[in-house]
Amino acid sequence: MIGFIGGGNMAEAIIKGVKSQESGVRRDILVSEPREDRRKYLQQTYGIKTTESNKEVASSCNIIILAVKPQNMAAVLDEIADLITEEKTVVSIAAGITLSYLQSKLKTKKLIRVMPNTPAIMQEGMSVMSLCECFSDRDIAIVRDIFMSVGKVLTLPEKYMDAVTAVSGSGPAFVALFTEAVIAAGEKMGLSRDNASELAIQTLIGTARLLDTGMPPEKLREMVTSPGGTTAAGLGVFEEKGFKDIVYDALYAAKKRAEELAKV
Repeated sequence: MIGFIGGGNMAEAIIKGVKSQESGVRRDILVSEPREDRRKYLQQTYGIKTTESNKEVASSCNIIILAVKPQNMAAVLDEIADLITEEKTVVSIAAGITLSYLQSKLKTKKLIRVMPNTPAIMQEGMSVMSLCECFSDRDIAIVRDIFMSVGKVLTLPEKYMDAVTAVSGSGPAFVALFTEAVIAAGEKMGLSRDNASELAIQTLIGTARLLDTGMPPEKLREMVTSPGGTTAAGLGVFEEKGFKDIVYDALYAAKKRAEELAKV
């Protein structure tokens, strides 16, 4: 049985992905969630079991996914620590919560840190796993399958996790901000809100699909850019304003904040 402590948006995305699978990872799910209305929604929508008790999840499930906010993690771990035996696998999807911190709180060594992202809601997520070497291939495969049900999965050493948090964890918000800006610019140039939105969003989707074929971003940029043309004029402004430096500074700020959360 897979257990979730916390029934928020990311937990729901993973539950949806797991329940959509026809074989393999599909199994019973138990979710602990303090809000009664949220428990009823998850139960009715996905046909899963819910409870208000974190301890019930910890005692009943072999794989426990900690889907709580970083600031609530200490209290949750203290509550369930006595129930986490050595054979249980615990997965944290909270930003800034390190494997060493989890090890200091729990008896099991079977600990995995995962950074998923919001597109998991559409089963187009990017999840990065960090874990110790104590796992069997079977145990790793089960957890990987859970997150593959909502998109792609990459395994990296934990030292990269703060950068991952900035690039793919916070990335959807940065892409959305750019899209907001494009829509707003279209409106300023006379387009209706609906038309500007459709143009910007479909362009984003189509560009992402081209890049997903393996085409390098610089190649796609060169394909669209004619010397002295409209695209070149716009790219010139980005270059003049230091666009790449702005992007780096934003991602670096997100990375530093992830480091701070780990210290806290």
